[in-house]
Amino acid sequence: MVTEKKDVSARGQRSTPLVFAAGAAVGMLGGMVGLGGAEFRLPLLISLFGFAALAAVILNKAMSLVVVLTALPARLAAVPVSDLAAHWPVAANLLAGSLLGAWAGASWAVRMRSSTLYKVLAVLMVLMAAALVATHTAALGTLALPGGAQLIAGVVTGFGIGVVAAIMGVAGGELLIPTIVLLYGVDIKTAGSLSLLVSLPTMLVAFARYSRDGSFAVLGANLRFAAIMIAGSVTGAVLGGLLLGVIPDLVLIPVLAVLLLASAVKLARHD
Repeated sequence: MVTEKKDVSARGQRSTPLVFAAGAAVGMLGGMVGLGGAEFRLPLLISLFGFAALAAVILNKAMSLVVVLTALPARLAAVPVSDLAAHWPVAANLLAGSLLGAWAGASWAVRMRSSTLYKVLAVLMVLMAAALVATHTAALGTLALPGGAQLIAGVVTGFGIGVVAAIMGVAGGELLIPTIVLLYGVDIKTAGSLSLLVSLPTMLVAFARYSRDGSFAVLGANLRFAAIMIAGSVTGAVLGGLLLGVIPDLVLIPVLAVLLLASAVKLARHD
């Protein structure tokens, strides 16, 4: 098993203003498009703060988990619990695959060589960029699959999303929201809340798997760093939410996609 245990305490020790500002920038970018922003945080952890790939993924997962827990009450206030309860089969269908995918993805990540993990993360960054563009620039229809096919598609898709979310340390809303709309015909507002209900247990499973690896020590060694960045992310997410719609999607989304693609190129070249 390949783990990244060395120098976990020294990495990421940067000035409080820089860490907070980086978190705020991530939160604001995510808030402006209605997402958590973890896909933007990951390349910063690697390129700006010098964490190795697996350590960055574990930190990103921990911070994403806190951000999701923070966002959940607000989402439940925006979409009544009774409305979500009516769609519990959707969450159950996706969870049947995503929980397995999260465990598998985290298991694969801790076994990968660093050089391989950087390249996998680069490919997944490209996937996130494509999902971002597709979700925000194209009208999402419904596949209208028959019951059995829909059930299988939900499990398979959920598994794939769980793998991606675990390997990148993200919540997976970028992929869950369009999936819920396409597969089940749920409106996008309700889909956003349902995605959090699927993301939370999925993230907990991946987190539990990572906790069994030696590289998990990076979290304990960098708690202050993580707390400051989380505070910045939550602050930025609030600001980004207030700015939602100020910058047209036709301008904002291509810029964010280019940022993800540039990060992918940098990760792919990382030693």
